[in-house]
Amino acid sequence: MLLAVSGQEFFTATEVAQDVGVVRQTLWRWRQEGTIPAGSRYRDRQVLFTRAELDRIREFAHRVEPLAAEGADRQRTLVDVK
Repeated sequence: MLLAVSGQEFFTATEVAQDVGVVRQTLWRWRQEGTIPAGSRYRDRQVLFTRAELDRIREFAHRVEPLAAEGADRQRTLVDVK
């Protein structure tokens, strides 16, 4: 349910979590780590996100990063063992 406050559209944390395919706990952890926008507090209880924030969160959630050299060595070792 899209929420409009003062003419601006907002998404609830539940909607954002569903949109990016994670559980709310993951969304909260990312917020605490500072890797995604914190959002805005509405009526002292509900956390809301703008469309721009949702886009940034979606980008973060669906990022693809190369493995570090150490991780690549570990993966090769596990494959060789099988």
